[in-house]
Amino acid sequence: MIAALLVNLLRLLLLPVSALRWAFAAPKGGYVVLEIDGQVVDLQPPRVRIALPWRRRKRAPLSVERVRELGKHLMRDPRPAGLLLRMRSVHAGPAVVASLRDALLEIRAGGKDLVAYLPMGADTTMLLLASAARAVVVGPETLVSPLGFAVEGRYVRRALEQVGVEPEVFAKGMYKNAGEVLVRDTMSAAQREQVGALLDGRLGDLTAALAQGRRVDRETAARWIDEAPYGAQQAVARGIVDAVAYEDELEHMLATGSLPCATAAPRRAEVGPGGASDEGARAAARHAKTRLVSAGRYLGARRALSLTPVWPRPILGVVEVHGAIVSRAHFRGASLASEERLVASLRAARQNPRVQGVILHIDSPGGSALASDRIHHEVTRLAEVKPVVACLSNVAASGGYYVAAAAHAIVAQPQTITGSIGVVSARFALGPLLERLGVSTDVVKRGARADLFSPSRKLDPGERAVVERELDAIYSAFLRVVARGRRRPVEEIEPLAQGRVYSGAEAQARGLVDMLGGFERALHELRQMIGPKAAAIEPAIVRASRYIPPPPLLPAPVPTLLELVGLRGIAREVALAIHCEGERVLAYCAEADDVD
Repeated sequence: MIAALLVNLLRLLLLPVSALRWAFAAPKGGYVVLEIDGQVVDLQPPRVRIALPWRRRKRAPLSVERVRELGKHLMRDPRPAGLLLRMRSVHAGPAVVASLRDALLEIRAGGKDLVAYLPMGADTTMLLLASAARAVVVGPETLVSPLGFAVEGRYVRRALEQVGVEPEVFAKGMYKNAGEVLVRDTMSAAQREQVGALLDGRLGDLTAALAQGRRVDRETAARWIDEAPYGAQQAVARGIVDAVAYEDELEHMLATGSLPCATAAPRRAEVGPGGASDEGARAAARHAKTRLVSAGRYLGARRALSLTPVWPRPILGVVEVHGAIVSRAHFRGASLASEERLVASLRAARQNPRVQGVILHIDSPGGSALASDRIHHEVTRLAEVKPVVACLSNVAASGGYYVAAAAHAIVAQPQTITGSIGVVSARFALGPLLERLGVSTDVVKRGARADLFSPSRKLDPGERAVVERELDAIYSAFLRVVARGRRRPVEEIEPLAQGRVYSGAEAQARGLVDMLGGFERALHELRQMIGPKAAAIEPAIVRASRYIPPPPLLPAPVPTLLELVGLRGIAREVALAIHCEGERVLAYCAEADDVD
């Protein structure tokens, strides 16, 4: 409280300066510039308050949360003419891209102009985002490449055979594909079917976005994709973008209102190399310019006028489940969802009276079965006393979906990868490799299966039957967890399981997801659950790293998954092996690489 009072006192003393700063933050008719160059995430990451002098400070990624904050201020401020979106590169999953595009469309629907400038050209993701703008401008001599989406699989059966490693894969669910990369040379029909369905959905969304944003029919937009890539001037002629210009020429176009916008008919750029009517027009571009202000400066000036709350206020808690789920993260900085941290955060949210409800923000393919079960249990305990909404981001499959199943409602973007309710287990027999290396193995044991988990040999038929029987039990347990969370009988869930992954739209149609949308939709749903008093309550991330004891009167534990190994490429397998040593693993794994 004392710190808040001191901060507010300082801000009051500097109020005249802050007001003057805000007055010049965005002069009338100017544009606020939002730079996108690199990673984009849903939620604003925590600020690093202490930076070591010998380490270069890493630039924080842009968040959809920050863009929405910017949009709210812009729509209430009559001075700026609009937002200039300057994109050089975008690294984000499909669900985050969809949420960002929704935020941009809200700004435009709120009465502000939106112009997209792509100085380096446009790939599929960048053009998808730019389609939300009134006008799209690219840099000279660039490529416009709305190529669509492709998936490539890497299959290592022959490579393992050559080095003398014999994989053994057990799967429950015809679509549970995680072990395919180890025992096949090509994609299975089931995997090709589900990957094809995901790509169909993404291509449909891209086609619809281009058709809507560029004001053409879907057939024209589909033809643009199939015939890409294009040079900048060719893209203008086809109507994919509106103009080609250098940055100073763009400023002139904004100042004079000469920037063309999307129509149904193709057009030519009037400014820029190959499109300028004469050299005089280009010379004029160096004079009449609009005022541009960075989004950081604009938001900083606005925040300087706000006072810090003195008394603790109610909050809507946000608990992040990001990355592979592990019991304990052995290395700092790893992108892992640690059970220790998540259990502590969920218990903190449950016991803190300020937290009125919780959004479980999930972007995870799963991981440790034991950790997933314990996190699910804590979500169940939390949901007994407070409303909980699961917000699924890019991926929430296997363990990620398992954790979400305990929430009162599940929200996902249409492009979210979710489901994967199934079981896969894999082990490696290194006997042939050891033999080639001149290493012999001799065993003395007491107990017929004392060396069951030894990597030096393959399982015999009786041992394989034991593994199969246990996987059947695990699969049944997974089905019960989902059925209980979805409040449906197991018989209805089993046909939807089989290890199949769905897009968010498909999952919503099948009842595995309640509604479509991003974080804002999840926030709205949580506020509806709490009641009218929650309208003014803002979200805040809940993070607790220290141990917090469990609440009393624990109910009967949820059935624990015992054995489930999932693979997400060799890199993820290595990471899980390091962080889940001695544990079983529950994970969805698309062995294929996504290529835009």
